[in-house]
Order: sequence, then C-alpha cells, then structure tokens
Amino acid sequence: MSKPFLFLTFDKNSFMRNSGSQYLYLLLILLLGLACDKKEENCELSQEILDQDLTVEVTRLEKEFFTAKSIGELNHLFEEHPEFAKEYLQMDLYPNSDNLAEDLLTIHQDSSMRILYDSVQQVYGDFLEVEKELETAFKAIKYYFPQFQVPKVYTFVSGFNSDLIVTDELIVIGLDYFLPPTHTFQPELPRYMAERYDKPFIVPMIVMAISARFNETNPTDNTLLAEMIYYGKTYHFTKAILPCTSDQYIIGYTPEAISESFDNEELIWSHFVENELLYETNPFEIRKYIGEAPFTDAISTKAPGRLGRWLGWNIVDDYQFNQDVPLDVLMAEPDAEKIFRGSGYRPRGTGS
Repeated sequence: MSKPFLFLTFDKNSFMRNSGSQYLYLLLILLLGLACDKKEENCELSQEILDQDLTVEVTRLEKEFFTAKSIGELNHLFEEHPEFAKEYLQMDLYPNSDNLAEDLLTIHQDSSMRILYDSVQQVYGDFLEVEKELETAFKAIKYYFPQFQVPKVYTFVSGFNSDLIVTDELIVIGLDYFLPPTHTFQPELPRYMAERYDKPFIVPMIVMAISARFNETNPTDNTLLAEMIYYGKTYHFTKAILPCTSDQYIIGYTPEAISESFDNEELIWSHFVENELLYETNPFEIRKYIGEAPFTDAISTKAPGRLGRWLGWNIVDDYQFNQDVPLDVLMAEPDAEKIFRGSGYRPRGTGS
C-alpha cells in the first residue's frame, strides 16, 4: 500500500469517548457541542517538552537568491546550501551548476516573478510566529521520538513550482503557495484545495509529513480500513504534537463541515457498514472515500471529501483513549484491524 506524503496537499475533530461510562460519554457530547473546533482549554504542551534545548532557525533563501546578480553569486549560494540545491532546485538534472544559475537568473528577472516575490515579502516579511510554532512542534516530536533529528528549514519562492518538501535533512517551504486565499496570485489548484494553502496550515502540513516516518503499516493490507487507520494515525499524531491547533488546520475542513460531519456521523458510518466498505480493496472504490475531492459523492454532494480519513481519525482517537497507549506505541502499531477492534468505535449519537 503506497503512502506518499506529497504536497499538493495532505490533509476530525478530536473527540474522546468512554464506552464504559454513560455519564462521561454524555458529558463529552455536551462539551463537543459547546466547543466544537475551538482551542481546548489547558491544551498547552508540558513544561518538560517546552524546556528542551532545541532551537529552529529558518533560513529565508528567497531573499538571497532573488538579490543574487551573477552566476558566481548563485554558485556561491549552491555551495553554501548543498542540500537545498540538490533536493529543491534539483541540481543533478542540470549539466552543471552554471546552467542552473543561468536559469535562475532568467526566472528571477521576470517581472511577474518579481511581483510575486514582493507579494511574499509583504505577507511574510516577519516569519517569527511560524518559526516559533515550528520550534515547539519539533520539541514535542523530539520528546515522543528521541531519534528525531531536527532538519534544516528554508523558505523560497518558486513561482508555484513546489509547495513543500519535507525530508529527514531539510524542509523547504514554498511561500508563494501560502499567500492568503484572497490574494491575486494563486496556485493552479481546485478552489477547495487552494483554500488550505494559507499561513495557519504551514506547520500542521509539515508535522503531518514528518509523521509518515513513524507511521508503521502492513504493506500487504490494501483495504480501505488500512488507509483510514493510516490517515487517522497521521491526524492523531499531528493533534498530539500541536494540541492547541484548530482541527480545521489539520484535516482541512471548515468548522461548519466538521460540525456537520459529527452531526451526521451515524449516517456516514452506516454507509460504510451497509456497503461493506471497510475491507474493500478496489483502488477506485477506496479513492472515493480517501482521495482528494470537493465532496464525498457516494454519500452526499454536501458531505466533505476524504470522509474515510476523517472516520479513521475518530477510530484512532478512540483506540488511544480506550487502550491508553503512548504516541510512539500507537504510531508503531501496523495492524489496522487491531486498532479498529481495540477502539470500540461507535458513532457519536449511538448508545454506549
């Protein structure tokens, strides 16, 4: 089962249930109704996490590259940032570094690119907020997964050529992709996807991408359930690392879509059960519930897309709550069936 973590783009509302306590179950429903998709109180990470000796410094490479005036200056930048030149600029595809430098000089002298660069500078002249959010996220990841090594972080303006690259060694954020949805310049994406390219989505996207290296799966399990649990673990991981981040910036649903999905959770789940979808292996059928789409047509044109991922998040949250497993143990569990059975999942609105 392929699990590419590529942007364009990755995409519950964290609702914990207790099937053993009718009182707590009803209380949680009430709390969800009062505070759906809002930052939880006391959502901050522990002081033990925050006190770790870890810093993140984002290198704003768009400034250096756009102000370079010659092939020699660009070659110097390639030498200073070899990982960036190799992974992001794909230097290996060019006969030599001079050819890449010539192309960049031509691109950066284009009037439209200069306007795009200036627009990015206006919106992201100050990147400190994102930098600090990313630093806090890395501290949380390092706490739960000590083997995590902090990558170098760069920003760039690519002319909508690349939105986000996340590897073990580096992260490159294409800031032109993350201009506000109301901005004149927009990537050539469907509107329902383009709206997820905005400043509050940057760090959640990065955390989701990083989660892939810890998200163990069974490569022989090609069922829809396996896909649902994979994405459910991804969203659960992201919420654990960014507990104060609104769920809309994790799954990419509007608050209204999140609320309506919970209102119709029983109906959604009934559709999956009645049509025996959990163990479906036909990739075309799986895509209807997992793949990018403006809505889940098989259920309703009013239902948001990727509902299989959203259900998977609910199931994984229930599994962690009922089994009380640490985050690293959860992510290392490759058995989707075990997680589903151990979750005791029931849609909100059904009896305990």
